[in-house]
Order: sequence, then C-alpha cells, then structure tokens
Amino acid sequence: GLRHWWVQRLTALALIPLTVWFVVSLISLVGVGHNAFVLWLANPINATAMILFLAIAFHHTQLGVQVVLEDYVTSLPIRTASIILVKLLCFGLSALGILSVLIVTFGV
Repeated sequence: GLRHWWVQRLTALALIPLTVWFVVSLISLVGVGHNAFVLWLANPINATAMILFLAIAFHHTQLGVQVVLEDYVTSLPIRTASIILVKLLCFGLSALGILSVLIVTFGV
C-alpha cells in the first residue's frame, strides 16, 4: 500500500520535467523530415530522456490503472487477471518503445 503510493507519487514527479521536455521537443520537430528526427533522437541526451520518459510513463500508468482496478472490480479473479494483463501490456509497450528508440538511434 504505502510503497505503491510513494512510487506513484515519485513517478508523477519525474514525469513533470520529462513531459515538458517531450512536448517542447514535439513542437520543435513539427514539419521536420525523418532524417532530422533520427538526428535529433541520436543525440544521447534526447535518447536517454526518451527512454526514461517511456519507462516511467508506462510504469506510472500501470500503477494508476492497478489502483482503479483494485477499487472498482469486485470479482477477485477478474481483478487479478486484469492487473496481470495491465502489467504485461505496460511492460510490453515500454519494452517496444525503448527497443524502437535504440533501433532508430543506434541501428541495433
């Protein structure tokens, strides 16, 4: 309970500057071509910030959805299955996003 609450607050706090960076970056990239985007993402600071943003955002999302499921799904088997599904989905999407950043950035 308490650990979950603290982690959710810490991820929210970490997302504030990362979201500002992400929105400003998206605005600055409007109208640029694919090559300009790849060069932007190849910058180690931008690649690191994008990976952090993806990992923290999906973890924060998973924590928030878990709380909603725990509060509003009364059937224990459905609640448990839903929480597992959300955790797997968020982990998978986070991994896919991070792998995509690595592929675009380093041609892995």
